[in-house]
Amino acid sequence: MTPATIAPSSRALPHPVREEIRLESVLHALSDPMRLRIVRELAGDADELTCSQFDLPVTKSTTTHHFRVLRESGVIRQIYRGTAKLNGLRRDDLDDLFPGLLDALLGAAARQSARLGGS
Repeated sequence: MTPATIAPSSRALPHPVREEIRLESVLHALSDPMRLRIVRELAGDADELTCSQFDLPVTKSTTTHHFRVLRESGVIRQIYRGTAKLNGLRRDDLDDLFPGLLDALLGAAARQSARLGGS
């Protein structure tokens, strides 16, 4: 971990700076159906969402793992506001680094979901 990614306190979470975000990490993070579902929900909401606002059919520890993978890959930003951990999509960073990638993946996921009759 570089100094830019080390959390300064126990309430701050480490995130890669924009220049550290790698395409392979983003694609790996989005290759999991639960993580893609989280990103789709974040992309469809103008605000940040708490972890508890996601209704995922997995255990709490697995949900925590998915959010950590998304954060460490640079796909989402997590911050504490009081006792709530808020999640936001790092759309500006992703669009700047990989123009059109996020929209293409979200569009493909929506088409697949419609085709398969899922969420």
